[in-house]
Amino acid sequence: MNIKTISTTPFGDQKPGTSGLRKSVKVFQSPHYLENFVQSIFDTLNCQGQTLVLGGDGRYYNRQAIQTILKMAAANGVGRILVGQGGILSTPAASCVIRENKAFGGIILSASHNPGGSDGDFGIKYNVTNGGPAPEKVTEAIYARTRVIDSYKILEAADINLDRPGSFVLGTMDVEIIDPVAPYVKLMESLFDFDRISALLTSGKFRMCMDSLHAVTGPYAKAIFEQRLGAPAGTVINGVPLEDFGGGHPDPNLVYARELVDILYGDKAPDFGAASDGDGDRNMILGRKFFVTPSDSLAILTANAHLVPGYQDGLAGVARSMPTSAAVDRVASQLGIDCYETPTGWKFFGNLLDAGKITLCGEESFGTGSNHVREKDGLWAVLFWLNILAARGESVEQIVRNHWQKYGRNFYSRHDYEEVDAARANEMVERLRSLLQDLKGKPFGNYQVAYSDDFSYTDPIDGSVSQKQGIRIGFTDGSRIIFRLSGTGTKGATVRVYLESYEPDPNKHNLDPQAALAPLIGIAQGIAQIKEFTGREAPTVIT
Repeated sequence: MNIKTISTTPFGDQKPGTSGLRKSVKVFQSPHYLENFVQSIFDTLNCQGQTLVLGGDGRYYNRQAIQTILKMAAANGVGRILVGQGGILSTPAASCVIRENKAFGGIILSASHNPGGSDGDFGIKYNVTNGGPAPEKVTEAIYARTRVIDSYKILEAADINLDRPGSFVLGTMDVEIIDPVAPYVKLMESLFDFDRISALLTSGKFRMCMDSLHAVTGPYAKAIFEQRLGAPAGTVINGVPLEDFGGGHPDPNLVYARELVDILYGDKAPDFGAASDGDGDRNMILGRKFFVTPSDSLAILTANAHLVPGYQDGLAGVARSMPTSAAVDRVASQLGIDCYETPTGWKFFGNLLDAGKITLCGEESFGTGSNHVREKDGLWAVLFWLNILAARGESVEQIVRNHWQKYGRNFYSRHDYEEVDAARANEMVERLRSLLQDLKGKPFGNYQVAYSDDFSYTDPIDGSVSQKQGIRIGFTDGSRIIFRLSGTGTKGATVRVYLESYEPDPNKHNLDPQAALAPLIGIAQGIAQIKEFTGREAPTVIT
């Protein structure tokens, strides 16, 4: 066994964000760049003799990175690695496999909803033994190691055949190429009423369309919807994972999932539509000519969880990210369960899930999940909706409107200004922070500021504190404006503006959200001076 020790020098930009380290493919292809980060993982964590899980979303550079990581793992004494066949593992499926096998952890290769291809993005993150993203103390330790690393170890060996299931030996390390789909399907069968959903999909009275955006969920969606549940062939569109996602942007929203939107808003629209993202952890839900906001989706799943076998015994609690609308808070209050407000980033839900404080959780950024894994889960959310539709016998629109009738409507929208000059974006945020202490009590049109702060979170389980998690301006009528810089992009900065107002009057529930929120949009523009700092007349994406 020939293990080589390669001298290297640190890179200054390997600090993981909310979902690991994301950079352009070209950066990851730089000599030693991937290797430095992977060696820093092995140096920080005692992986010798341990079992790890490895796979990714199939984007460009996925296969090459897996071969490098396998040889480095063997050189660093890892005992066993489970690899998804073809290098494929959706992020929720990776979490499932880690948990099912009681693995030490896993390395997931994905840049989630970011574009792929040779000119696109790549990403890597480490998940811990509970199946969830590494907590901040772990990612900070890995980052600290990247800043001083001077060498890495790699085994000189031929590449493993990733397409052939079976067991192999690489040095002294066992490598198992596993079916990436079967463990996940088994878990879904344990949670949902597949017989009832199958009856709906084969009734001839209900049609659905699942858009996998040429990303990782294609094989999973075909196995579940078309093979296991009996939906007609062609129900899953764009179902073959491609390294460049077919030239598209694998982000399930109204702008980038345009093909699905056109189908659901067309003359012969199906009853239900859904899309998932690059690594399969996000979801978009549509009815016939009807869009369900992720905030409303979380609230509706919470209100109807008793209809789903895996959740029929009740929920321990729920949680939402701070920018997500308060729609689920109203449901939790009526159910008599706790509702937690956390910073953006799925890792913040992990402690609450592990402690048994919550059962469901979600973010406005099209991510929803539960205690079945420790990641958000796109296809899980789709199956949850199908289970509810099968149980209630109503359309998507009827279910949402009935929900608003009972709980009121939280008008909600997110305005994204993508690839903004990072320096100017940070100037804007710093200016906003300087204004916060003087905003309370000030009138803006018909609104008066009740509070203004930079959200800080103290974890109720481990006591850790996360500061500067988003600038909040709340008004006396419950409306909110929130400003955040996103940590998931690789070019410039993304400025996100979140807008929310509550409307209890059913006669006003039909308003277009942009019209209902127009006064708040104007206030946000004025307070933050968005046009002046970004140079943009309008957002890149509105959801």
